[in-house]
Amino acid sequence: MRLTVLSVLLACSVTTAAAQIDTNRPVRRLSLAECIQMALQNNVDLEIRRYDPQIAEYELRAAYGVYDPAFSFSGQHSRDEAGSRLLGGGFSIPGSITEADRFSLGLGPGLTPWGMTYDLQGSVADSYGRSFSVDTNGFLVPLPFENSSGSAQISLTQPLLRNFWIDGPRLAIRVAKNRLQYSELALKLQVMQTITRLEQAYYDLIFARQSVEVQRMAVELAEQLVEENRKRVEVGALAPLDAKQAESQAATSRADLIAALSQLAVQENVVKQLITSNYAEWANMGLEPTGTLTAPRREFDLQESWRKGLTLRPEILQAKLDVERAGIQLKYDRNQVWPQVDLFATYGYNGSGAEFSGSLYEIERRDRPFYSFGGRVSIPLSNVSARNAVESSKATLQQAVLNVKRWERDIMRAIDDDVKQAQASYERVAATRAAREYAEEALAAEQKKLEQGKSTTFLVLQMQRDLTAARAQEIQALDAYNKALSQLSLDEGTTLERLGIDFRVE
Repeated sequence: MRLTVLSVLLACSVTTAAAQIDTNRPVRRLSLAECIQMALQNNVDLEIRRYDPQIAEYELRAAYGVYDPAFSFSGQHSRDEAGSRLLGGGFSIPGSITEADRFSLGLGPGLTPWGMTYDLQGSVADSYGRSFSVDTNGFLVPLPFENSSGSAQISLTQPLLRNFWIDGPRLAIRVAKNRLQYSELALKLQVMQTITRLEQAYYDLIFARQSVEVQRMAVELAEQLVEENRKRVEVGALAPLDAKQAESQAATSRADLIAALSQLAVQENVVKQLITSNYAEWANMGLEPTGTLTAPRREFDLQESWRKGLTLRPEILQAKLDVERAGIQLKYDRNQVWPQVDLFATYGYNGSGAEFSGSLYEIERRDRPFYSFGGRVSIPLSNVSARNAVESSKATLQQAVLNVKRWERDIMRAIDDDVKQAQASYERVAATRAAREYAEEALAAEQKKLEQGKSTTFLVLQMQRDLTAARAQEIQALDAYNKALSQLSLDEGTTLERLGIDFRVE
């Protein structure tokens, strides 16, 4: 009696759980292509990673800002009053008053992409005022004055050794370009990994739903046997103790169904997490995949898969960019070992006159040129810092090269594992399908023997368990095969190409 009550309670709980999952909440039917499209639009991890190329692009543009010259302009007025002078006999002369206006403008200092610095400067000044003197008759005579001067010039400095082939700004720009490509590959990798996780989660969702159906069929078989045994007990064709075995199996099957329904709900949440940024909107919605688990035959070419992986995988391309960045740094550090040898020159025109206009006119006529040129050499005596920087960069470069080799090894090993896994899964699909068919035939035969009194309930129950296990193993093999193909595509770097997704960073 206690076992019967337990069976009734389990049946009620299974019915309630199934009703909550299948009928009390809306169900959204989704194909794999629709899920991928939603993930590309809504996946939060992708949204975060999409900012990386933008940030790298802004940093590259900022690095070019070093070539932007600065325009400057200034104006100044000054006034100076000198004290009076005392002459013999107690006679004093008032002090002079001088006022000056000065204006200057400049463009620079600026830098060119080949390391030359330039500075354009122009200035003009006008001084005016009055002073006093005493003429021969002893009278005080005011002496007003005004004069103006100005110049325009350009100064150039060109390094010949250090900072000629590469300097700090060019290093920053080349590294920023390198990191921009790196960030684009990181985004591509994130897209590929997200799609692969989604594909595998989608296949697992199909597996979870089919597992629920397998367990439901197991419950139906067990309950059918319980009903048939009950009738046999009533007519005296079966001992009551033998009937309890079937009831126990039915209770176990119901418990397995509850577990399968729970796993289905968990797997739905995995898919939801990948396709939406608003989880609350999807929390109470069921997902029904429209796809099925199939086993298309595929011919595997390990050498071709290796070639694809070694040329397309974003990780190895990123590792090669790290080698390139290390090479750029080494080139810069080697250049910094050279002495500082610079040529410099200045050329311009002077102008002067009674007023501003006179000075500007002479400058415009270019009648009074001036120039200077020369060179400077600076040689560090030991140069310890620069030489050790070179050695450090060499070691970093070698480390980056070894990292590429490590990726080559890991990629080839992963692809080899994927191919073996896919081949084994495909063969397992055929084997489990045959096992399921044999289990169906064996159960049908054993049930007929039971009806004829030539078998036992224990054997039929065993056959039912074997059939349920065979069905579960078949869909598990199909799930594993499809996931193996998805993983192989990721490790080859062909996920986007296989799905026809055009990846561009704009």
